[in-house]
Formats: sequence, C-alpha cells, structure tokens
Amino acid sequence: MTPDEMFMRMAIDVAKIGQAQTSPNPLVGAVVVRDGIVVGQGAHLRAGGPHAEVHALRMAGEAAQGSTIYVTLEPCNHHGRTPPCTEAILRAGVRRVVVASVDHDPRTKNLGIAHLQEAGLDVTVGVLAKEARRLNRSFFHRVDTGLPWVVYKSAMTLSGHTAADSGHSQYVTGEQARRQVQALRRCHPAIAVGIDTALADDPRLTVRDEAGSAHGILQPVRIVFDSQLRLPVGAQMLREPGKTVVFTTEQAQDNAGQKVAQLAAQGDVEIVATDQQDGHVNLRQALSHVAAAGWNSVLLEGGPTLAAACFRERLVHEVAIYVAPTLLLSGKPVLSGHATKHMREAIALHSVEVEQVGDDWRFTGLVDYPSATSE
Repeated sequence: MTPDEMFMRMAIDVAKIGQAQTSPNPLVGAVVVRDGIVVGQGAHLRAGGPHAEVHALRMAGEAAQGSTIYVTLEPCNHHGRTPPCTEAILRAGVRRVVVASVDHDPRTKNLGIAHLQEAGLDVTVGVLAKEARRLNRSFFHRVDTGLPWVVYKSAMTLSGHTAADSGHSQYVTGEQARRQVQALRRCHPAIAVGIDTALADDPRLTVRDEAGSAHGILQPVRIVFDSQLRLPVGAQMLREPGKTVVFTTEQAQDNAGQKVAQLAAQGDVEIVATDQQDGHVNLRQALSHVAAAGWNSVLLEGGPTLAAACFRERLVHEVAIYVAPTLLLSGKPVLSGHATKHMREAIALHSVEVEQVGDDWRFTGLVDYPSATSE
C-alpha cells in the first residue's frame, strides 16, 4: 500500500462517521498530512454544516501550510449553504490535493479539480476510486438518475417464508440478526414498507438503542405505500420521533379528506398522492419524490407484494436477506404478486457476500436484472 493509499484509506474511514446524516449531500472524509504526519482530519456530518475539508483544515491550523490534503470526493467549487471548499484549501496554503473520486454534482464535477490545478496546486485524482465510489453510490445514483438507491431487506425461514399463514412474524430471526438490522437502518435516511406490513405488524420503523428507545437518535424518514389510505390514525409509527410520509393515490386522497386531516394531525406526517398504476401507488413517481426530497437511499422492508412490484419495476439495486435455519410447512412467501414462467426471468445477484449472524445467515448482493430479451 502506497502512502497515498494509506492516507486515503484513513479519509474513507473518517467519512463513514457521517453515515445516513448527510442526505442530500454525500459522505466525505478529509485528512491533512504534513511531513508524513496527520495534522488534521474531518468528516461532513450533516447537510448545511461545514464540509470535511473545513473541519480537517481547522484542526490542522497553521500546519496546513505546505501540506497534502486527502479528500474522498472532489472539493466543491460553488456557493451553496457553505462556501466553496476549493477556496478554503487555497487560503490554508495546501500544496497538494489527492482526490479519490470526481463529484457527480454538475455544479462541481471536474470544476473543483480544474480550479485547484489552475491555482497551481498539484492535484492527483483516482486514489482508491473504487472504494470511494462505493461509499457514495447512493448519492451518485440519486444525482445521476433522479431516484434513490433502494436496498431490499427481508428475513425469512429456510423454506422461504416471512411469516406464518396467520401473519405472525415475530420473530423469524434471532436477536443478533435483529440488532444488526438496527445498525442497517442507521445507514439509510429512509425506511419503507407497504400498507399490508403496516397493518399486520404495526411496526415502529425506528432506530432504537439497547434499551429499546428511539428518542435522542436521528431517525430515518418512515415511508408507507398505501394506495387506499388505510393506515390507522393510531399506528405506532405515528407516535414515534421523526417524520412519516404516506404515499397514496390521487383518487384515495380525494375520497378521504377527513382521513388525510386526521393523519396530518398526528405530528410530522406528510401525505403525497401519485397517479394510479394498476390501482396502486405509482412507485417510480413516489421514489422520484423521495429523491427530490434529498433522501439518497431507501431501506425497503416489505412486504412481499410491494417488494415484488419494486423488483418488477427494476427499482431495487441491492438486497440484504437474513435466512433463519427453520422451516414452515406453509406461510407467507418472501416475494409475491408477479407470475413467472421461466427460470430465465430470475433476478441474479453479484458481488454476493455471506455472513453468519448468530444462528442465522445474511446474504447481501447487488441486483443484476435479466435483459429485456431474456424475460
């Protein structure tokens, strides 16, 4: 590992401190090095707050003069809620800038690098680029496509069931897997379920501490896809800290004015209507709204009908599936609602990783949809 790779690895690790706190901004880490010694480091912690470069340069102080700064993402070159980081770098007297990945935001893309080069700084681009792109793939995806990065999470038995026929599902997996799911929720600015899951489980959809409390913790936005606006006014999630967004259809919203008012009166609740798509919420429209709101990624937690619909629309990009070493003779399937005729319709996964979590197993991978000609 070269010195540049070593210090950039540190910057990537520092960037992760801001996990799920920076939307709509990316995760960014910066490390300032002078004479081979780290003299400053920083991460972007929240949208509207100082960027990673600013935190790192403040820590370095006068030691930044003549230093090298390692940044996981191209320094911004525009005035937003904060001044350009390129100007902060120039004022600090930095001699060299090492960038892992070019920004995808058109306000900065290649412009920050060009500005620093024109000012006479030595700029190196592409150190640990693959790792840096993975760090911000949800941000890049939102900027490039206008849609959030969607991760499908589910827990099922070895027989492929997520619940008994009665709907009882507590608990499919063991305690260690459930703790890991809390950490997974912490990585996303939004969590989504379908109305059937909301009615059957009455979930809180929160990040909780070891005592089970959601208070004092930054909560992801809770999203419910509810075509007929059936979410009960007394649903647990509406009493939890944080925001809830209910996606429904324009027809349902028009026919349920009193219900809309009742839900909105429960606290931080937003009702968003989309066009109908086969009588249901238009998923692409809904997710476009999610992206426009600045939520880079969504953790899709079910249920089977909603998940199948999202896969059918090719809106899911990654999966995290927990499998318990148990069997049900009958029960609710993990995916439902879309008939298939051929195995060539199967959705493949790549970059698959398998991890044992207590007595359960976790499978993660990126989605590889079949070509249109093979379906």
